[in-house]
Amino acid sequence: MSGIIAQNTLDNSGLIKSPEGGGAWTFIKKLTASSSADLSFVDGTSDVVLDSTYREYIFYCVNMHLATATKNFQFQGSIDGGSNYNVAITSTHFSANHAEDDSAAALNYEDAEDLAQGTGFQSLQRSQGIDNDHSCSGILHLFNPSSTTFVKHFMYWGNNIHTVHYSLSAHVAGYFNTTSAIDAIQFTSESGNIDSGDIFLHGLTT
Repeated sequence: MSGIIAQNTLDNSGLIKSPEGGGAWTFIKKLTASSSADLSFVDGTSDVVLDSTYREYIFYCVNMHLATATKNFQFQGSIDGGSNYNVAITSTHFSANHAEDDSAAALNYEDAEDLAQGTGFQSLQRSQGIDNDHSCSGILHLFNPSSTTFVKHFMYWGNNIHTVHYSLSAHVAGYFNTTSAIDAIQFTSESGNIDSGDIFLHGLTT
């Protein structure tokens, strides 16, 4: 069975039945950017839950508008409650793009945006435009972040308006190469602030 099983909007708590069956998405926390250096979800802080309560977490990133042109929207994890965001990541990143004027279209592997045991921030959406109507939106899945046995897999899919007016669909996947629990996730711009946008955190009840 799929569909809404209790009142739910992105701004309110509630449950959405998981399409996989056997569970429901539970709203945990919303963060709103306002010329913010970062948006950070830290377990146990400001009602954030990012522990063994749920086996899977999802972050809905809605209309993230960056302050600086051609920069990337990105994220990293922490194993020490947000004191450091520098976990080793191995990842893949590919994108599909199409120009507004239909002058170009391509499918590319973005080898400049992947990481191989890198401890920097993982690019999610690249080269974002900053016109007043430009933004990016996407969904990040994080699997079993509290495990102390396995690495922590993640998958992201989203879309942004490229600075030269392309629709840029990004597909990113990888893993945090640690058996320590991931207990915080931070989203930032590659350079400058996040002017506006909302990120909603949900957990999957199994």
